[in-house]
Amino acid sequence: MLDFDVGKLVVIGVVALIVIGPKDLPRVLRQVGNAVGKMRRMAAEFQGQFMEAMREADVDNLKKEVESAANLAKVDVAFDPVRDVKEQITAAVEGDVTPGAGPAPENPDIASLEIEEPAPPPEKLAVEAAFEDAPAIETPKAEPAPVEAKIEAPLAEPETLAEKRA
Repeated sequence: MLDFDVGKLVVIGVVALIVIGPKDLPRVLRQVGNAVGKMRRMAAEFQGQFMEAMREADVDNLKKEVESAANLAKVDVAFDPVRDVKEQITAAVEGDVTPGAGPAPENPDIASLEIEEPAPPPEKLAVEAAFEDAPAIETPKAEPAPVEAKIEAPLAEPETLAEKRA
């Protein structure tokens, strides 16, 4: 802001000492210090109020943007999945072809059309018919490997062992 270096401060101090005098200089410096402190507090308060106003403006802008996005996202079509499912179930039970729709409009072109019954499903699928004459394949069964039983002679009694050693 103000660019004071040491040389300028010395010159200001000497001029103040000559003009004010050594007797009143401490009182004047105290008053100047109080005035500078007041100006700093006022500047800080102004800055705080300015920043608060900026935050409020940002919040107001953000709020307006959110409200406009919410208004754009609104859909006029009523979406009720529970009602749709209920209508579908009711239509299936009652045998309606078009669930959710009212009675079909009378149209002479459509009324004159004959609807063919769907053909019944075939008894055998084409794949089954193709392999009908093929011999059946048996799955091989794994047989357990034979276990050879080794039967050893009963152990000799301790006294016979002692005789063999001797």
